[in-house]
Amino acid sequence: MIRFFLRFLGVWILAAGFVFVVYDGTKSIADKSFYYTTVENVWAWVHQDSLQGLRPAIEPYAGFLWSPIMVTLLGSPASLALGVLGAVMVLLGRRKKPLIGYARS
Repeated sequence: MIRFFLRFLGVWILAAGFVFVVYDGTKSIADKSFYYTTVENVWAWVHQDSLQGLRPAIEPYAGFLWSPIMVTLLGSPASLALGVLGAVMVLLGRRKKPLIGYARS
């Protein structure tokens, strides 16, 4: 059941990543310059308050993570982040290949 849920959610996240590829591509073609939607912009569209509360929630426990890691992740393209997250979820939910010639115990 968990594998099905991981695959199902992973496919939907991959589809959302593809939607952002099409959205950014259409916007780039229309304006004849390169645009990409960042994770921070998507998060702000979905829920602005949780984005503003992220930094105060992380800094007391692991302040060293904010500048190098979180700033990079929030500035990355949403299509790339969703694609990687979706691919990882689909890979985690895949079925194991049967071993040929070996008995499982």
